[in-house]
Amino acid sequence: MSMYTAKIEKKVTLSTIAKMKGNEPITMVTAYDALFAKLFDGEVEMILVGDSLNMSFLGKEDTLSATMDQMIYHTQAVCNGANLPLIVLDMPFGTYTSPKMAVENATRAYRETNAQAVKIEGGKERAYIVEALTQNSIAVLGHIGLMPQFLRSDGGYKIRGKDAEDIAALVEDAIALEKAGVFALVVEGVKEEAAKAITQAISIPTIGIGAGNSTDGQVLVWSDMFGFFETFKPKFVKQYMDGAKQIRKGLEAYRDEVKDRTFPSDEYTY
Repeated sequence: MSMYTAKIEKKVTLSTIAKMKGNEPITMVTAYDALFAKLFDGEVEMILVGDSLNMSFLGKEDTLSATMDQMIYHTQAVCNGANLPLIVLDMPFGTYTSPKMAVENATRAYRETNAQAVKIEGGKERAYIVEALTQNSIAVLGHIGLMPQFLRSDGGYKIRGKDAEDIAALVEDAIALEKAGVFALVVEGVKEEAAKAITQAISIPTIGIGAGNSTDGQVLVWSDMFGFFETFKPKFVKQYMDGAKQIRKGLEAYRDEVKDRTFPSDEYTY
């Protein structure tokens, strides 16, 4: 039995996350609404309101068309459902192309939601954007490696850290982002050796997704990990339940009972 099975009972803050590096693995999941956020409350340290909602909930092919309005609406919902986790709003594509734009949009996120941080994709080339945010009292979660918002410019999803040169570049990115003030760093789609090098090179926590077991924490998209999203399943996703099958099974039972008039029975009738 794990020594970490106890529920989280106190509000998770930025300093809580900082202290977990090297002590206890951080758990993070995505959420997009109050209903699921409430289920996750007290179970994980962090919730990311990811722009992945564009794919899993809007049915788009990628994350690129997510808007600030969408992200704020969904973050408000998540904040209404969960009180204890540290909640991060994913800044959508095109909302932080200059320091001025980034500060304006992230300030709006802080004003209109109770998110404690925003997430920005990009390495050392985005460090000046991160710095503009952190200097304006906005906490930033960094994101390097495979970056969904770079999908078109990178020519698809590509695993990073396959050679020494690329590992060195990723470590350089991580160091630059730490210097710019990120409180933690998502490391996505990299070889385990690269994730280990990044984690050892910086004093802030790393949160892996498809990055092996050497990071300081893990994040998964809830609809992937619970088997609801069936379009494709990345190699790094472990399905902890078969959600889609269970929903269909329940729906079939409901349909059958309505068709043969066994529902509603006297038990469900006034």
